[in-house]
Amino acid sequence: MKARRPPRAPERSPPLPDPATVDRLYGLEPVFEPADQAAAGADGGGLLSLDVACPFCGEPFETVIDTSAGSARYVEDCEICCRPIEFVLEVDHAGELESLGLLRGD
Repeated sequence: MKARRPPRAPERSPPLPDPATVDRLYGLEPVFEPADQAAAGADGGGLLSLDVACPFCGEPFETVIDTSAGSARYVEDCEICCRPIEFVLEVDHAGELESLGLLRGD
């Protein structure tokens, strides 16, 4: 009669690297995760999550703005109707949002 070998323990996979390590390894820009940054509020480096309405279709959507760079004008497409919206961001000297205007980009 043959002696039985004990069963082998399953092999463990090495732990997965964190996203920042992968970015550095492959020379990638960090991934911007609006949900993570918006939850940080003022501690998120001037990122604010705001509910706005499209000046074309009137549908509400959530957008993230960055007040750390000061006042700015930029264009983003509406998430619903895909038409260009001009964002006019006014920020005070302390980096606090004073106003946000949404204009039709046509």
